[in-house]
Amino acid sequence: MSQDSNAAPENSKPLLDTRLSNEGDVDLFQLIKVLWQGKLIISSVTLFAAVISVVFALQQPNIYRSEALLATDDSNSGGGLGGLAAQVGGLASLAGINVPVNGAGQKSIGLAKLQSRQFLGAFAERHNILPQLIAAKGFDSSNGELIYNPEIYDVATKTWQREVDPPLKPEPSFQEAYEEMMGILAVSEDPLTGFVTVAVTHLSPLVAYDLVNLLVSDLNREMMLEATSEAQQSINYLSEQLESTQIVALEQVFYSLIEEQTKTIMLANSRPEYLFKTIDPAIAPERKAGPSRALTCVFGTLFGGFMGVMMVLIRRYAFGIRQRA
Repeated sequence: MSQDSNAAPENSKPLLDTRLSNEGDVDLFQLIKVLWQGKLIISSVTLFAAVISVVFALQQPNIYRSEALLATDDSNSGGGLGGLAAQVGGLASLAGINVPVNGAGQKSIGLAKLQSRQFLGAFAERHNILPQLIAAKGFDSSNGELIYNPEIYDVATKTWQREVDPPLKPEPSFQEAYEEMMGILAVSEDPLTGFVTVAVTHLSPLVAYDLVNLLVSDLNREMMLEATSEAQQSINYLSEQLESTQIVALEQVFYSLIEEQTKTIMLANSRPEYLFKTIDPAIAPERKAGPSRALTCVFGTLFGGFMGVMMVLIRRYAFGIRQRA
């Protein structure tokens, strides 16, 4: 009698496992049944999301990307002056000359300047491209002209019509110009070759092409002006020191440094591409870079299907609403 009572619990354990397994099968079947019963809701929501995503994708204007491949011009790296400074030791520093050893420093400065607030803001205002950055809403490929939003900018009177909250004004500010430029500008450097890619995306392929060329040209010009200005200041300082010194060795150093700085000015004025040399120039792209309308439609449809499934499950398990098969 005691043996039978002890055997009963041992035999009940596999039965319990079988029952739990069966309950799991029933739950999965029940879930599929619930989804099948709500197939009308799922299909309706999926279809609605698909239609919305198609309409949204078709309304998005094309975006074009133009880019240029650049390399640092090693002839402007200051190698001659740096070698001379290495030979004379601390005499160049004593003369007040900050001598570059190679072009890496100038290249880093140039890339930082290209993405700086001062350079980009002044660039947008200097070339009067604020309407193209802020007010453009499309591109007419038949005549190659931008389409502007009349609520933002009046092309006929060339006046800003946008309504903004203070402290902003109808005419975009210097800071807004910088932010808009950073939104369309991409600068990258290949860590292996050191080549630099400058790219601009815009609604108009012609505007993207022009902006890339203008950016590279203005950057080279500004770096050239800074280099010539610094070289001239160095020459003026060295000339003053040369007149006041009586040491022959220092006189030779000053003459050599003045010669190198004069070469810097001559090379800077004779080369339009002072720091960055164009390897692969920018072109007006014929094919759009975006948006990907197919992916927009696919993700929109998948999102609609997911929302439809969630609606059915919430109605069934959260509110207990049953659908008829």
